[in-house]
Amino acid sequence: MDRILRAALLKLHGQQSLPASQFTAAQRSALDRFARQTGAVICQRQGRGDVYRVSDPQRFAVHLSALSPQVEMQAMTDLPLRARHIAHARDSKARHHQHACYYPLIKAVGDNVHWRQNEQGSELPLSQLTHNFGAASLRLETDDAWQSGQPLWLVENQALFDRTDWLPVGTQATLLYYGGQLDGRLLAWLGQRPRASRVVLFPDYDGVGLVNFARLYAQLGDTCECWLMPDWQIRLARYGSQRLWQATFREFTSAAAQLPDDLRPLAEHMRQSGLALEQEAIWLPVV
Repeated sequence: MDRILRAALLKLHGQQSLPASQFTAAQRSALDRFARQTGAVICQRQGRGDVYRVSDPQRFAVHLSALSPQVEMQAMTDLPLRARHIAHARDSKARHHQHACYYPLIKAVGDNVHWRQNEQGSELPLSQLTHNFGAASLRLETDDAWQSGQPLWLVENQALFDRTDWLPVGTQATLLYYGGQLDGRLLAWLGQRPRASRVVLFPDYDGVGLVNFARLYAQLGDTCECWLMPDWQIRLARYGSQRLWQATFREFTSAAAQLPDDLRPLAEHMRQSGLALEQEAIWLPVV
């Protein structure tokens, strides 16, 4: 209710009066209740409709300040977004609150893996940093120019980021750990321009993993792929989880129609068996 009233008072703030048509039905109801309780606002008939007017500016300002402490700060774009939300509603998450930048954890597999931003002359020697420190990060913004000449692999679980012997022999690439859900900022960044020679997603074979690939495929089309581990049919049958299948069935149903043809066999095996498979099964024996 505070959110609705705050929106209505902010519309009225600084105005002599506003037609009732400028407010939603919920806002009009909140304003009418506010008018009865405080007398700071009145609703008057004007012409063929009603208008809302501030009748007691001082009382109006007190109540608005209680809901939105620093109204004037909302237009100060030099403040961090969450700080403006606190000024707006005493809550950093009151509106869209995602940070503009994304800082993924990345590491190199193989030698001479670099990221370059040629327009700025910047370079990140990822193989060297991985050797020295274990991992690195980049500040990703949609309109930046970071690119690599090697593939970019995206993995859902940390075990596959920590230990890379599951990758095909001779892999020279960047490995990025995204932790369960592909961040929308990462997807937007990947879709802005070519970032790597190829983008490869290796998710859990469950509803969430397939939804993530469907989202990635919607951005990149055939320039990305969902990696199928060797002998995935055997692993699915031997190590698959009915509980995980059931827990992510809704997501599976959502993703199934959006998958490219090369993933249809996986989706069909999952559907017929009622099983889902986690990434870490890559290390388990199939014989």
